[in-house]
Amino acid sequence: MKKIIAVGLLLSNFVFGQVTTEKKDINPFKKGSVMAFWGWNHAKYSKSDIHFKGDGYDFQLNDVVANDRQTKFDWGTYFNPGSITIPQVNYRITYFPKDNFGITLGMDHMKYVMDQNQTVNFKGHINDPKYAGMVSNGTVDLRGEDFLTFEHTDGLNYINIGAQKYHNVLDKKNIDVFVSYGGGIGALLPKSNVRLMGNERSDRFHLAGFGTDIRAAVSVVAVKHIVLQAEGKLGYINLPDIKTTLNNKPDKASQDFVYAQFNFGIGYTFNTKKYN
Repeated sequence: MKKIIAVGLLLSNFVFGQVTTEKKDINPFKKGSVMAFWGWNHAKYSKSDIHFKGDGYDFQLNDVVANDRQTKFDWGTYFNPGSITIPQVNYRITYFPKDNFGITLGMDHMKYVMDQNQTVNFKGHINDPKYAGMVSNGTVDLRGEDFLTFEHTDGLNYINIGAQKYHNVLDKKNIDVFVSYGGGIGALLPKSNVRLMGNERSDRFHLAGFGTDIRAAVSVVAVKHIVLQAEGKLGYINLPDIKTTLNNKPDKASQDFVYAQFNFGIGYTFNTKKYN
């Protein structure tokens, strides 16, 4: 009788052991995993005071309105390897040193275009009588483009490092949903396209300032590896050294502003492992 009971216990342990080990969870953001991401962005900018300083002038334009510049959708532009950097894009790589905690290195390629259809308040002085004459009652009309064109369109490049914490809110066999939040900080390397008061157009890359942001996202993970992500960002950008002319004079502009950004894109996780 004792032998029969012992055999029965061994069989039951074996059966229940199989049941408990069959269930496996998949964590796409497990420690040691890496996620590569590519997406597109849409941004809104606050009004900005832009200060211009150089030989013969020192003035500020107040509450300047600017917008981003979306590239018209075309499959050949958005998905052709030779032109995919033309639209407003985001690309990044994330490493997970801990489960559900990622360190991200990326770049937000935004575009910032001053609205020409506006009249703004002017404060300061211009020695050149031609352009000083464009100032009337403390304002200047920018619609003619003779006084100023100003944009960061190739682009407003925010090179940043960030950290995000992920939380799983839906766990199905082939679908997982995560919410994440975090922040970032980085440098601004815009290619500023500026034509100021008849000077030759300046259009070059230059390390012009810094930025910081907070971010939150929803990530849908399909078949363990493919990540569809929608993300919102709120950020601050400070550009104290914007190049405005091509000569060697100390001509520059400075500005700061806040922005809101919406990103959508696709990623892929590597080194995803199973755990009990």
